[in-house]
Amino acid sequence: MDLPINHFKQGLREGRRLVGLWSSLSSGAATEIVADSGFDWILIDTEHAPNETPMVADQLRAASLGRASPVVRPAWNDPVIVKRLLDVGVQTLLVPFVQSPDEAARAVAATRYPPRGMRGVASVHRANRYGRVTDYFARADEEMCVLVQLETRAAIDALEAIAAVDGIDGLFIGPSDLAASLGHPGNNAHPDVRRTIEQACRRAQAVRKPIGILAPIETDARAYFDIGFAYVAVGSDVVVLRKGCDALVKLFKG
Repeated sequence: MDLPINHFKQGLREGRRLVGLWSSLSSGAATEIVADSGFDWILIDTEHAPNETPMVADQLRAASLGRASPVVRPAWNDPVIVKRLLDVGVQTLLVPFVQSPDEAARAVAATRYPPRGMRGVASVHRANRYGRVTDYFARADEEMCVLVQLETRAAIDALEAIAAVDGIDGLFIGPSDLAASLGHPGNNAHPDVRRTIEQACRRAQAVRKPIGILAPIETDARAYFDIGFAYVAVGSDVVVLRKGCDALVKLFKG
């Protein structure tokens, strides 16, 4: 049995525009529905959603029935958390709150077996199809994709140094936390925030590192793609459900 191809990582390498959806419903059924809607990727969140590792495994199984590549955000840049997610088959991680090259290097190390890193070794798990991918230990890195989330002024200041860390495949702007760090909590549209985001995109392009962002407002998402963001989450399953239900109720109750 062969190692599954990471189509998200492949898309980044090819320079394709990748349209994504944020998923916080923590439901295999919801993941199965949205994964076959035509999105290129879905973000399965465990930082701000009540997701645990067995639930993530179920959502990965559901995602495999659709076309969208799963990206998983761990609750923290913690090698124990990362190890468990990798063992259930996660190939792309979005690591939150990375502020320095050292923190980026720790995130990468958590995804690599010794001597390149510190990932714990288990011989049989879902990631190697329970031992059927016989060359998994030699080839796991080929399909591993590590994205780091820049959410503070310090992280933005260190963008080039973080991008230069070996094993970092992409950067990601966390707009809400970045806005708070810049002194504008709850105001992602503040000119200072927008200017910082646009500058970050240009700087990432200058060092040839793909950069992504969450942009649930259509005009924002289109603008970010236009200036060079490689992968953008254009909405969330929670908001899609909320808006759909609110609109349906309004049809009948006014």
